[in-house]
Amino acid sequence: MRNYKGKTTLITGASSGIGRAAALDLAKRGAHLILVARSVDTLHALADEIRAKHSVSVAVIPADLGQPGASAKLMTAVEAAGLTVDLLINNAGFGKWGALLDIAAEENAAMIQLNITALVELTRLCLPGMIARKDGGVINVASTAAFTPLPWAAVYSASKTFVLNFSEAIWAEVRESGVHVMALCPGGTATNFAAVASESQALAKPRPGMDTPEYVAKAGLDAFLKGKTYLITGKANQNLAWMPRLVSRQQLVLMAGKRWKTVVDRVAALKSAS
Repeated sequence: MRNYKGKTTLITGASSGIGRAAALDLAKRGAHLILVARSVDTLHALADEIRAKHSVSVAVIPADLGQPGASAKLMTAVEAAGLTVDLLINNAGFGKWGALLDIAAEENAAMIQLNITALVELTRLCLPGMIARKDGGVINVASTAAFTPLPWAAVYSASKTFVLNFSEAIWAEVRESGVHVMALCPGGTATNFAAVASESQALAKPRPGMDTPEYVAKAGLDAFLKGKTYLITGKANQNLAWMPRLVSRQQLVLMAGKRWKTVVDRVAALKSAS
């Protein structure tokens, strides 16, 4: 894929954050869009905003990909609408912070369903058409958490490690077909992620040093066209990919855990004080 003009991109988690920013950026580049999220009204408002500014088509398909079987239903709806997916952006996902035993089993299962299962299913469903056309691709949104086990965010960090490894493996499988696969690995980004992960509105406001969703989306889209297999956004985050080469695995996990425990404890203090 040399550019996005005239291509149709399906974006999950498109109602806010990086997904919304990617939709707006792609519309500027002339891409047609399929917007997917649970928030029906928010999706339609975004679609109206895009149509008012750009001469591209925008389809809205509400879906809760955290539910088993939702990926297949989504693709059935895409086909029923006569749409073809040239680029898939698997952006939907969430995290939970805390000790494994303090997070409900149902929440861990939901995290795995959305961050891993739905992502794999949609990739599997979209690839055959792309391969047949010898064009297209997939951008899977991982995280800088993909590069190290993260105590007090164990399931989340493991899910993002899966996304990174899965993306690179599928890149190798399809690279000679004309289809490209990339993992986008943002660090701290000014979205609602932290508030959801911590269950604290005290972290809803952007903090110093965070990247904007617009920066992350643009950097990811540019890197995809350049054939990158993964991208860590933000210079401050680059060292995270190198740390496993500099210290032992045990040291790495203990360092990460010590740092993250301070975050979890700070959130707990904020919640108890409110």
